[in-house]
Amino acid sequence: LPLELPEMEDFSPGDDPAGCLARAKDWRYFQRDGKWFARETNTMPQWAGSCWYYFRFLDPKNDGAAFSPELDEDWMPVDLYVGGAEHAVLHLLYARFWHQVLYDLGYTKHPEPFQKLVHQGMILGSDGEKMSKSRGNVVNPDDVVDVHGADALRLYEMFMGPLEAVKPWQTSQVSGVVRFQNKLYNVVQSAVNNDSSVEMDEETTKILHKTMKKVTEDIESMSFNTAISAMMVLTNHLNSLKDKVPREAAEKLTLMVSPFAPHLGEECWKQLGNDESLAYHPWVEHDESLCVDNTVTIGVQVNGKKRGEIEIAVDGDEEGAMAEAMKVQSILNQVDGKEVKKVIFVPGRILNIIAK
Repeated sequence: LPLELPEMEDFSPGDDPAGCLARAKDWRYFQRDGKWFARETNTMPQWAGSCWYYFRFLDPKNDGAAFSPELDEDWMPVDLYVGGAEHAVLHLLYARFWHQVLYDLGYTKHPEPFQKLVHQGMILGSDGEKMSKSRGNVVNPDDVVDVHGADALRLYEMFMGPLEAVKPWQTSQVSGVVRFQNKLYNVVQSAVNNDSSVEMDEETTKILHKTMKKVTEDIESMSFNTAISAMMVLTNHLNSLKDKVPREAAEKLTLMVSPFAPHLGEECWKQLGNDESLAYHPWVEHDESLCVDNTVTIGVQVNGKKRGEIEIAVDGDEEGAMAEAMKVQSILNQVDGKEVKKVIFVPGRILNIIAK
């Protein structure tokens, strides 16, 4: 080494799986110490094409170049690379090598191929071990889809835990997201069937806008499990309204669930009377002022033991907190006939009354 490759006019693969170098007979076969040897000719790794596929995706129909400089300028580098830790060598490292060569040769203006990297955690078998046929713990997603549908599979995968965490699969828990789907569909049906003049009360409005903010931010940060959890809370609240589900709330919820359960989203969107796919509808927007609580619930202790809770203004003071506490019978019973020696008030957190 280094081994100098032969000069060749034709680099086409041909019919020989050994590759074009197999046709360079004088180079391939050589003698050393009286023995004949044959050089390896299939030197191109099988993932060579995948090492720069993101460039070709920019300009797949270009038959004069791999990709145009204009599209490289417009689209590169890749905003987000999602891949498991096992891809760190098998693709990520090689892709970066190839990218560096293309950069050095002037084909791209960008020195790095990817701006952000996220490793999703591995999903283990129900026994907590890596899925493998030898262990008999492999879960076929097609089987889950056959029983519960593709939306349920997607929802459960994202609801299992943080994207980066290693998580064991539990088929029995898929039924939880199925119940969520059914409840959400029923909420939409309630909105479809009720009077369109139903207006949202203050509580529903606040919960809706908090959910829109939470889901939007969680999608951006790829915190899908907490986004689904927030939608579950909103769905439970709307379900408690029975036949008074506001149509606006049902539409916003449908839009939010669509990236997670697209089939459910489209069905609900159609039920709400929309002809065009929700894929063309703008994403939800929240009002920041409606995401701020005006009141806060804090615990009240008497001599260090919790005796109740009170709801006070976010900027409430000690005097106001004590006044509210004296309205709660369980707290009043503990201080009645006693002298209040000390009051410890942590705004927005706790009220502790020392009485003797």
